[in-house]
Amino acid sequence: MVFGTPGGDVQIQAMAQLLLNVMSFGLDVQSAIEAPRFASFSFPSSFAPNPHNPGLLMVEGRIAENVRAALRKLGHQVESWPERTRKAGALCAIRIDDETGFLHAGADFRRAGYAMGR
Repeated sequence: MVFGTPGGDVQIQAMAQLLLNVMSFGLDVQSAIEAPRFASFSFPSSFAPNPHNPGLLMVEGRIAENVRAALRKLGHQVESWPERTRKAGALCAIRIDDETGFLHAGADFRRAGYAMGR
């Protein structure tokens, strides 16, 4: 599977979530891309002046309140992103089915992107 996203410090986090959604949770590529996302801002930003917000966890609106409450109990400062925000990355991916050789692609609705084939 090949995949990528723009998004600064959220890139690695969004791509890790895509990989886990496909490999661990069995989602198809498009469903994995469309799943709600979260990102930690506890570490210094890669961009000057390198701000950081220890404990800050941004989550998309579709993440259930009981999950947010559990994260708060663990000490996270949980805040909401607008739903389907560009700040959560904009993944595109292609996966080859090892059995059939078919290509399965997905593109993120969070930014302009399309998966096309024939």
